[in-house]
Amino acid sequence: MPPAPTFISDCSGREFPEADRISGRTIRQPILELIQKDQPHFSEDDYLALTELNEYRRKYIQNYLLKEVGQLSELEQTVLSNLQAQATLTDKLEDDVEPLTLGQRLADGMASFGGSWTFILSFLFFLLCWIVLNGFWMANRGFDPYPFILLNLLLSCVAAMQAPIIMMSQNRQEDKDRQRARKDYMINLKSELEIRMLHEKLDHLIMHQQQDMLEIQQIQVEIMNDILTKIEGSKLVT
Repeated sequence: MPPAPTFISDCSGREFPEADRISGRTIRQPILELIQKDQPHFSEDDYLALTELNEYRRKYIQNYLLKEVGQLSELEQTVLSNLQAQATLTDKLEDDVEPLTLGQRLADGMASFGGSWTFILSFLFFLLCWIVLNGFWMANRGFDPYPFILLNLLLSCVAAMQAPIIMMSQNRQEDKDRQRARKDYMINLKSELEIRMLHEKLDHLIMHQQQDMLEIQQIQVEIMNDILTKIEGSKLVT
């Protein structure tokens, strides 16, 4: 089996498969200017490899982000590295989820129970039983007669314990919201950059097809000219 044809890149001078050859005429002007900044000798008539073009596309996107926000954050660097490696960002974000500690699970459970109708109705039933038991059934001679000082102390303790636990759960929920917003930003940014690169590839494909069509038309014109020449030659002979 004959070896696959190759070509020498005019950008780096290295050898690449012929299937990866990209004409400078099909490259968008901003990216072409970026290539010419590093390789002044490169022109529209030269060729480079697809991997080299993708590297300059990444540099163009990085320069675009630097121009927009001034400095790339850690999130944007992560998006760029995943975009370059063609990795799925959602899998990486799912791996970053930390397991909950016992205190966090307990705080979430108590906050969830404390903000439910089950807690409200059960607590009202407990208060009603306490008042009936000490105020009516024991004729105000129980362990906590009216004005129910022990009950007030118990309610104060419950409120004092419940408030910080709920605040702990709310603080952790705020952290989760920030993490969710961070993940949404990274995914949206990667989607935007992938759409930009997709537009680049579509433009390259369209221009490449147009070049192929022009070559086919030129070949057809040459064939028609040859046919006309033969017809005129046969007329002269006759």
